[in-house]
Amino acid sequence: MVVLGTLTLRKSSPRYIAASDHTLLVRFSREISAEANNAALRLMRRVDRSPLDGILDVAPAYGSLMVRFDPRRLAHPDVEAYLRNLSARDGGEDAIEPRVIDVPVVYGGEYGPDLAGTAALCQVSAERLVELHASISYRVYFLGFSPGFAYLGEVPEQIAAPRLSVPRREVPAGSVGIAGRQTGVYPSATPGGWRIVGRTPLRMFDARRDPMSLVTPGDRVRFHPIASAEFQP
Repeated sequence: MVVLGTLTLRKSSPRYIAASDHTLLVRFSREISAEANNAALRLMRRVDRSPLDGILDVAPAYGSLMVRFDPRRLAHPDVEAYLRNLSARDGGEDAIEPRVIDVPVVYGGEYGPDLAGTAALCQVSAERLVELHASISYRVYFLGFSPGFAYLGEVPEQIAAPRLSVPRREVPAGSVGIAGRQTGVYPSATPGGWRIVGRTPLRMFDARRDPMSLVTPGDRVRFHPIASAEFQP
């Protein structure tokens, strides 16, 4: 095991787990790590480049890849053998330069109702919380929860904060939240329990757009503060 900053990197072989009669989970790690996420994204890209009839979908998470298949055409051993073969190939074509997506944010006030409370909980000023949140670029680990919702990590330890004890019935689209060491942007109005510190005018997801999601796994996201007068949806 190698410890790099706050990330724990575990060098081990992936596990292939039958998650249901039509899904196979490839688990690289149970922990959040850049190495495990890279392995999941690398395998996802290889599946995209060398598709197998009967594979219906692949979905990455922090350290795993869920592969959905047609059980009338494939069985778990078939899918596992296919994935093992892909994993064993030379990886010279896997390197992809990540995109950096700039996300403007109005912090605090009506746009960030939890900013002051989160700052108090973390024992920093609201200004310092904004400074820290916008000080680094975040890795897009995967999309989930709702279409276009990107799980980003990791926020500086000083501003890591637990979810709200009582989730909101509706969080406005564009809301920027913190939950533990994660941060993210709500792409649509949904219930949610993350601590909302700001809001962006960007449309993170649009079904009429190609691609529909503004960010994809492997991208980097950078937040920067703007004044409320600059908020133009």
